[in-house]
Amino acid sequence: MQERGSDLTIFSPRASFMAHHIGDLNTSITWAAICNELIYRICQLFPENFVGAAMLPQSKGVDPKTSIPELKKCLTEYGFVGLNLNPDPSGGYWQDPPLTDPYWFPIYETMVEYQVPAMIHVSTSCNPCFHTTGAHYLNADTTAFMQCLTGDLFSQFPALKFLIPHGGGAVPYHWGRFRGLAQELKKPLLTEHLLNNIFFDTCVYHQPGINLLTEVVPVKNILFASEMIGAVRGIDPQTGFYFDDTKRYIESHHQLSSADRQQIYEGNARHVFPLLDQLLKIQSR
Repeated sequence: MQERGSDLTIFSPRASFMAHHIGDLNTSITWAAICNELIYRICQLFPENFVGAAMLPQSKGVDPKTSIPELKKCLTEYGFVGLNLNPDPSGGYWQDPPLTDPYWFPIYETMVEYQVPAMIHVSTSCNPCFHTTGAHYLNADTTAFMQCLTGDLFSQFPALKFLIPHGGGAVPYHWGRFRGLAQELKKPLLTEHLLNNIFFDTCVYHQPGINLLTEVVPVKNILFASEMIGAVRGIDPQTGFYFDDTKRYIESHHQLSSADRQQIYEGNARHVFPLLDQLLKIQSR
């Protein structure tokens, strides 16, 4: 973090190790509790560098409301500011209802009550057709966005906020397709229908990808992220820097103003994570 120029990380258990497909609900409850406690301990050790986000004890085919006790513990006892929500606990077989289904509403009601956003992030793929980080993750990002596009979730939960990682998967590249589909489905413009509630991060590993993201998606909907233990850990031979050193791409994008960069680095995170904003205000006193 110091080498790459970031100071504070919203820190959750690793997505690929949430492993909601393994065992049963009791397994997930135990594993989530262990992982969240470790995150809490790290945040206590380095309070100026880390703030927590919760892993939920999800299990395939199990009512999401079973995750609420662990989520509330993380928010009220550990001081976490967000959560990871896995739309596919089956591990690549998509056996649960879409995110717009009332099946998920107990989680959303808790999120709205406590003013916390959810990172929509799957875990490991068990399906041999889908590589975990190269396919399953990006498929899930795109799928989550399309589920929200076809539904009316945010008219029911106007304060709900989702963060879609990896630059939104295929979303920015196919923005015209999504605008056209929304039009055919008689939905409002995407700026009204989704962009008050859906946000994207900058875990995109090359300059043209970041350029596209920031040119297609409004700056107010982009939050800085950098996977230092993520999908690609090597050095890009074309640049000599790590693929996932994403701050370099933001700095090198000449169409972004200083105000735009400040929004991406900090301002938008304070908006999407109100509890983080409150915490930072307390720390700065």
